[in-house]
Formats: sequence, C-alpha cells, structure tokens
Amino acid sequence: MDVFDFAAFRATPLTREPFPFLIVPQFVKPAARAAVNADYPIIDSPGSFPVAELTYGPGFQKLLDELRSPEFRAACEEKFGIDLKGRASMITVRGRCGTRDGNIHTDAVTKIITVLIYMNPTWEQAGGCLRLLRSPHDIEDVIVEIPPIEGTLLAFRRTDNSWHGHKLFVGPRRVIQFNWVTTAGVERREIFRHRVSAWMKKTLGRFRRSA
Repeated sequence: MDVFDFAAFRATPLTREPFPFLIVPQFVKPAARAAVNADYPIIDSPGSFPVAELTYGPGFQKLLDELRSPEFRAACEEKFGIDLKGRASMITVRGRCGTRDGNIHTDAVTKIITVLIYMNPTWEQAGGCLRLLRSPHDIEDVIVEIPPIEGTLLAFRRTDNSWHGHKLFVGPRRVIQFNWVTTAGVERREIFRHRVSAWMKKTLGRFRRSA
C-alpha cells in the first residue's frame, strides 16, 4: 500500500512569495494513516529526536521509506526547480510540544528544503498551528496557518525570510521533519546535536518526575 498521494502533491501549485512553499492536505493517504499512527514512536518529552534513536513499527517505517524514495525526491525537485541528487537528508520526529517550542525562526542555512508531515488525528487547540510569517517579529503577521492534522504536508525552501513559528501549546503534537541538507557533514552534525538535546530533555524529564 502506498503511503503518499503523489498526484495531489504534483497538482498543488507552489506559492512563490514571500518564499517558496506548498501545503498538501491528506498527502498521507487515508488508508495509511491508521498504520502510521499505530506504529508511531512513543515520545514523552518535547524536542526533535533523530529517527535512528527511536523505536517504531512497520507502518511508520513505510512512511520513512517513501520519504527517502527517489519518487519523493523527484517530485520535490520538479516542484521547487532544484537538483537534489546526491544531497544528504535527515529525519527527526516530534511527539510533544513544550514551553520553549514555536518561537519565530528560519531554519539553518545548511538546510535546503524542509518537509513537515503532521500526524495528529484531530486538532482543536488555539496553539500549535504552524504559521508561515512575513517577518521575524510578529506572530500575527501571517501568510498562512497550518493546523497539524494527520496527513497534512508542508514543504518549503529555506530562505533568509522563510519565517515560521506557532503560538504556545504544551502537550502531544506529532510531526515528522525531513530535510535535504547541503552536505553529509551537516547531517552528522545536526543528528549529533539533536541526539544530545534529546538525551538532556529525557534526563531532565526523569529528574523532574522523581523530584
């Protein structure tokens, strides 16, 4: 069973201003969502976790395989007009939001394209909806807001003005982040950084629960 709706991806126009992005609701096909969510890694702490550090089942693995597939790379190359052949990639996963999440930022200059796939069955919260923004200073200066509902894809080209963030939300929030990056060295460094950060957050969480 295929996980992604590539026809919907190709049919969705690319918004080019103020930076290139597209949003594809139901990119993860309805028939695949239950398996992906059933096999989603259990993550009890805020932060982004390298996928290699997590335990998950075959439904989630199928999603990872399609993210890494030549078909997905080719679809992104065509949509964004960029050659990604030979570029390193990395995947991180979130399961919860914390009080420090959502601050307005652009991604690191070493990231070429960011892909976010949301896997929350419903979303009725005021916070936690990612906003693409026109400036780095005003969370209300919104281009578009994306509720993190299961199956939704957001992909954007990293630029100096690809500002994004969300209002405060604390609690479960499932999102898979896939990036093409400039070099394999960047991938190794970023994975190491996320690994250390994840370890510190897990350790701090255990300490707080035992206090």
